[in-house]
Amino acid sequence: MSLRGLPAVHRLLAEPEVAAFAPVLGPGTVKAVAGDVLSDARRQIAEGGSDAPSPAALAGEIVERLHRREREGLLDVLNATGVLLHTNLGRAPLAREALDAIAASADYSNLEFDLDGGVRGTRYARVGDLLRELTGAEDALIVNNCAAAVLLVLDTFAKGREVVVARGQLVEIGGGFRLPDVLARSGALLVEAGATNKVYLRDFERALSPRTALLLRTHASNFRIEGFSADVPAPDLCALGRRAGIPVASQPGEAEQTEQQGEDLS
Repeated sequence: MSLRGLPAVHRLLAEPEVAAFAPVLGPGTVKAVAGDVLSDARRQIAEGGSDAPSPAALAGEIVERLHRREREGLLDVLNATGVLLHTNLGRAPLAREALDAIAASADYSNLEFDLDGGVRGTRYARVGDLLRELTGAEDALIVNNCAAAVLLVLDTFAKGREVVVARGQLVEIGGGFRLPDVLARSGALLVEAGATNKVYLRDFERALSPRTALLLRTHASNFRIEGFSADVPAPDLCALGRRAGIPVASQPGEAEQTEQQGEDLS
Protein backbone atom coordinates (compact mmCIF):
# COMPACT_ATOMS: atom_id res chain seq x y z
CA MET A 1 0.00 0.00 0.00
CA SER A 2 1.75 3.17 -1.22
CA LEU A 3 0.85 6.81 -1.54
CA ARG A 4 2.62 6.86 -4.89
CA GLY A 5 -0.46 5.37 -6.49
CA LEU A 6 -2.44 8.57 -5.87
CA PRO A 7 -2.67 11.01 -8.78
CA ALA A 8 -1.74 14.68 -8.48
CA VAL A 9 -4.49 17.23 -7.84
CA HIS A 10 -4.08 18.85 -11.25
CA ARG A 11 -4.73 15.52 -12.96
CA LEU A 12 -8.04 15.13 -11.12
CA LEU A 13 -9.00 18.72 -11.86
CA ALA A 14 -8.45 18.05 -15.55
CA GLU A 15 -11.04 15.25 -15.59
CA PRO A 16 -13.96 16.55 -17.72
CA GLU A 17 -16.69 15.64 -15.20
CA VAL A 18 -14.74 17.44 -12.45
CA ALA A 19 -13.77 20.46 -14.56
CA ALA A 20 -17.44 20.96 -15.50
CA PHE A 21 -18.14 22.22 -11.94
CA ALA A 22 -15.57 25.04 -12.09
CA PRO A 23 -17.91 27.55 -13.84
CA VAL A 24 -20.74 26.65 -11.44
CA LEU A 25 -19.03 26.47 -8.04
CA GLY A 26 -15.77 28.26 -8.80
CA PRO A 27 -12.27 26.81 -9.35
CA GLY A 28 -11.31 27.34 -5.71
CA THR A 29 -14.20 25.22 -4.43
CA VAL A 30 -13.49 22.43 -6.93
CA LYS A 31 -9.81 22.38 -5.99
CA ALA A 32 -10.60 22.35 -2.27
CA VAL A 33 -12.99 19.39 -2.67
CA ALA A 34 -10.42 17.49 -4.73
CA GLY A 35 -7.84 18.15 -2.03
CA ASP A 36 -10.20 16.85 0.65
CA VAL A 37 -10.81 13.64 -1.29
CA LEU A 38 -7.07 13.07 -1.73
CA SER A 39 -6.45 13.78 1.96
CA ASP A 40 -9.06 11.20 2.94
CA ALA A 41 -7.45 8.66 0.60
CA ARG A 42 -3.99 9.31 2.06
CA ARG A 43 -5.31 8.85 5.58
CA GLN A 44 -6.98 5.54 4.71
CA ILE A 45 -3.78 4.26 3.09
CA ALA A 46 -1.65 5.37 6.06
CA GLU A 47 -3.97 3.55 8.43
CA GLY A 48 -3.55 0.41 6.35
CA GLY A 49 -7.18 0.25 5.43
CA SER A 50 -7.01 0.11 1.65
CA ASP A 51 -4.95 0.31 -1.51
CA ALA A 52 -4.68 3.57 -3.41
CA PRO A 53 -8.01 4.24 -5.18
CA SER A 54 -7.93 4.51 -8.95
CA PRO A 55 -8.07 7.96 -10.56
CA ALA A 56 -11.57 7.13 -11.83
CA ALA A 57 -12.76 6.26 -8.30
CA LEU A 58 -11.27 9.44 -6.92
CA ALA A 59 -12.84 11.53 -9.66
CA GLY A 60 -16.19 9.87 -8.97
CA GLU A 61 -15.94 10.75 -5.27
CA ILE A 62 -15.05 14.35 -6.12
CA VAL A 63 -18.02 14.63 -8.48
CA GLU A 64 -20.37 13.22 -5.83
CA ARG A 65 -19.19 15.75 -3.26
CA LEU A 66 -19.44 18.57 -5.78
CA HIS A 67 -23.02 17.55 -6.56
CA ARG A 68 -23.79 17.82 -2.83
CA ARG A 69 -22.19 21.28 -2.74
CA GLU A 70 -24.26 22.31 -5.74
CA ARG A 71 -27.49 21.21 -4.07
CA GLU A 72 -26.62 23.30 -1.01
CA GLY A 73 -27.06 26.45 -3.12
CA LEU A 74 -30.29 27.82 -4.57
CA LEU A 75 -31.54 25.78 -7.50
CA ASP A 76 -34.61 26.03 -9.71
CA VAL A 77 -37.12 23.30 -8.88
CA LEU A 78 -40.48 22.23 -10.27
CA ASN A 79 -43.33 22.88 -7.84
CA ALA A 80 -45.62 19.90 -8.35
CA THR A 81 -47.06 20.01 -4.82
CA GLY A 82 -50.28 21.81 -5.69
CA VAL A 83 -49.43 24.48 -3.07
CA LEU A 84 -48.84 27.79 -4.83
CA LEU A 85 -47.46 29.73 -1.86
CA HIS A 86 -45.07 27.02 -0.69
CA THR A 87 -42.91 28.05 2.27
CA ASN A 88 -40.20 25.48 1.54
CA LEU A 89 -40.00 26.33 -2.16
CA GLY A 90 -39.52 30.08 -1.90
CA ARG A 91 -43.16 31.04 -1.28
CA ALA A 92 -44.59 33.09 -4.17
CA PRO A 93 -42.71 33.48 -7.44
CA LEU A 94 -42.05 37.11 -8.34
CA ALA A 95 -43.92 38.52 -11.32
CA ARG A 96 -41.90 39.75 -14.28
CA GLU A 97 -42.93 43.33 -13.43
CA ALA A 98 -41.49 42.91 -9.93
CA LEU A 99 -38.24 41.44 -11.27
CA ASP A 100 -37.94 44.30 -13.75
CA ALA A 101 -38.52 46.82 -10.96
CA ILE A 102 -35.80 45.19 -8.85
CA ALA A 103 -33.38 45.28 -11.76
CA ALA A 104 -34.22 48.92 -12.47
CA SER A 105 -33.57 49.97 -8.86
CA ALA A 106 -30.39 47.94 -8.39
CA ASP A 107 -28.20 50.89 -9.40
CA TYR A 108 -27.63 54.11 -7.44
CA SER A 109 -30.91 55.50 -6.13
CA ASN A 110 -32.30 57.77 -3.43
CA LEU A 111 -32.92 54.77 -1.18
CA GLU A 112 -31.76 56.63 1.93
CA PHE A 113 -31.48 60.20 0.74
CA ASP A 114 -33.83 63.16 0.92
CA LEU A 115 -33.54 64.82 -2.50
CA ASP A 116 -35.51 67.91 -1.43
CA GLY A 117 -33.46 68.57 1.67
CA GLY A 118 -30.15 67.29 0.30
CA VAL A 119 -29.57 65.30 3.48
CA ARG A 120 -29.68 61.69 4.60
CA GLY A 121 -33.18 60.25 4.67
CA THR A 122 -34.71 57.00 5.90
CA ARG A 123 -34.94 53.79 3.90
CA TYR A 124 -38.28 52.99 5.56
CA ALA A 125 -40.15 56.06 4.33
CA ARG A 126 -41.30 54.87 0.91
CA VAL A 127 -42.49 51.41 1.86
CA GLY A 128 -44.02 52.81 5.03
CA ASP A 129 -46.06 55.30 3.00
CA LEU A 130 -47.28 52.51 0.71
CA LEU A 131 -48.33 50.32 3.63
CA ARG A 132 -50.14 53.17 5.37
CA GLU A 133 -52.04 53.88 2.16
CA LEU A 134 -52.87 50.19 1.74
CA THR A 135 -53.95 49.45 5.31
CA GLY A 136 -55.06 52.79 6.74
CA ALA A 137 -52.60 52.34 9.64
CA GLU A 138 -50.99 55.35 11.31
CA ASP A 139 -47.53 53.93 10.64
CA ALA A 140 -45.95 50.75 9.30
CA LEU A 141 -42.65 48.89 9.33
CA ILE A 142 -41.56 45.86 7.33
CA VAL A 143 -39.52 43.02 8.82
CA ASN A 144 -38.64 39.71 7.19
CA ASN A 145 -40.69 37.31 9.35
CA CYS A 146 -43.56 37.13 11.83
CA ALA A 147 -41.34 36.27 14.80
CA ALA A 148 -39.39 39.49 14.28
CA ALA A 149 -42.62 41.49 14.02
CA VAL A 150 -43.97 40.01 17.26
CA LEU A 151 -40.67 40.59 19.05
CA LEU A 152 -40.61 44.27 18.04
CA VAL A 153 -44.23 44.79 19.08
CA LEU A 154 -43.65 43.15 22.46
CA ASP A 155 -40.38 44.98 23.11
CA THR A 156 -41.99 48.32 22.22
CA PHE A 157 -45.33 48.03 24.00
CA ALA A 158 -44.97 45.42 26.72
CA LYS A 159 -41.40 45.09 28.00
CA GLY A 160 -41.53 44.29 31.71
CA ARG A 161 -45.33 44.14 31.68
CA GLU A 162 -48.03 41.53 31.07
CA VAL A 163 -49.30 40.25 27.73
CA VAL A 164 -52.52 38.22 27.65
CA VAL A 165 -52.66 35.39 25.10
CA ALA A 166 -55.21 32.61 24.61
CA ARG A 167 -53.71 29.32 25.78
CA GLY A 168 -54.58 27.65 22.47
CA GLN A 169 -52.62 30.29 20.54
CA LEU A 170 -49.22 29.67 22.12
CA VAL A 171 -47.99 28.31 18.83
CA GLU A 172 -44.65 27.20 17.43
CA ILE A 173 -44.03 28.50 13.91
CA GLY A 174 -41.49 27.50 11.29
CA GLY A 175 -37.86 27.54 12.34
CA GLY A 176 -38.70 26.44 15.89
CA PHE A 177 -39.85 29.88 17.10
CA ARG A 178 -42.27 29.40 19.98
CA LEU A 179 -44.46 32.28 21.05
CA PRO A 180 -43.68 31.86 24.79
CA ASP A 181 -39.95 31.99 23.95
CA VAL A 182 -40.44 35.16 21.89
CA LEU A 183 -42.33 36.74 24.77
CA ALA A 184 -39.59 35.79 27.22
CA ARG A 185 -36.88 37.17 24.92
CA SER A 186 -38.74 40.49 24.65
CA GLY A 187 -38.95 40.88 28.42
CA ALA A 188 -42.75 40.70 28.42
CA LEU A 189 -44.62 38.57 30.96
CA LEU A 190 -46.97 35.92 29.57
CA VAL A 191 -50.48 35.64 31.01
CA GLU A 192 -52.48 32.71 29.60
CA ALA A 193 -56.24 33.00 29.08
CA GLY A 194 -58.81 30.23 28.68
CA ALA A 195 -58.22 26.55 27.99
CA THR A 196 -56.35 24.89 25.14
CA ASN A 197 -59.49 24.29 23.09
CA LYS A 198 -61.79 27.05 24.34
CA VAL A 199 -61.30 30.69 25.16
CA TYR A 200 -64.02 33.27 25.78
CA LEU A 201 -64.01 37.05 26.06
CA ARG A 202 -64.62 36.71 29.80
CA ASP A 203 -61.31 34.84 30.08
CA PHE A 204 -59.48 37.88 28.70
CA GLU A 205 -61.48 40.19 30.98
CA ARG A 206 -60.50 38.14 34.06
CA ALA A 207 -56.83 38.17 33.00
CA LEU A 208 -56.64 41.99 32.92
CA SER A 209 -54.64 43.70 35.64
CA PRO A 210 -52.95 47.07 36.23
CA ARG A 211 -49.80 45.53 34.69
CA THR A 212 -51.51 44.47 31.45
CA ALA A 213 -49.79 46.15 28.51
CA LEU A 214 -51.14 44.22 25.53
CA LEU A 215 -53.75 41.75 24.33
CA LEU A 216 -52.12 39.48 21.76
CA ARG A 217 -53.97 37.34 19.25
CA THR A 218 -52.13 34.93 16.94
CA HIS A 219 -53.57 32.61 14.34
CA ALA A 220 -52.84 28.91 13.92
CA SER A 221 -50.73 29.11 10.79
CA ASN A 222 -50.27 25.38 10.23
CA PHE A 223 -52.79 23.60 12.43
CA ARG A 224 -56.38 23.92 13.56
CA ILE A 225 -58.45 23.01 16.60
CA GLU A 226 -61.75 21.44 15.57
CA GLY A 227 -64.79 20.06 17.33
CA PHE A 228 -65.36 21.14 20.93
CA SER A 229 -63.68 24.54 20.64
CA ALA A 230 -64.31 28.27 20.92
CA ASP A 231 -62.32 31.38 20.08
CA VAL A 232 -62.64 35.15 20.47
CA PRO A 233 -62.94 36.95 17.11
CA ALA A 234 -60.50 39.79 16.57
CA PRO A 235 -63.22 42.52 16.46
CA ASP A 236 -64.50 41.43 19.90
CA LEU A 237 -61.00 41.45 21.36
CA CYS A 238 -60.38 44.89 19.88
CA ALA A 239 -63.60 46.16 21.41
CA LEU A 240 -62.42 44.91 24.81
CA GLY A 241 -59.07 46.60 24.28
CA ARG A 242 -60.76 49.92 23.50
CA ARG A 243 -62.97 49.66 26.60
CA ALA A 244 -59.99 48.83 28.82
CA GLY A 245 -57.59 51.26 27.12
CA ILE A 246 -55.18 48.44 26.24
CA PRO A 247 -53.63 47.97 22.78
CA VAL A 248 -54.46 44.83 20.82
CA ALA A 249 -52.00 43.15 18.47
CA SER A 250 -53.64 40.73 16.08
CA GLN A 251 -52.34 38.69 13.17
CA PRO A 252 -55.41 37.61 11.18
CA GLY A 253 -55.50 34.17 9.64
CA GLU A 254 -56.41 33.55 6.02
CA ALA A 255 -60.05 32.85 6.84
CA GLU A 256 -60.37 36.16 8.67
CA GLN A 257 -58.67 38.57 6.31
CA THR A 258 -61.71 39.22 4.15
CA GLU A 259 -64.06 39.27 7.10
CA GLN A 260 -61.98 41.83 9.02
CA GLN A 261 -61.19 44.26 6.23
CA GLY A 262 -61.59 47.77 7.56
CA GLU A 263 -61.49 46.70 11.19
CA ASP A 264 -59.24 49.02 13.20
CA LEU A 265 -56.92 46.69 15.12
CA SER A 266 -55.26 49.05 17.59
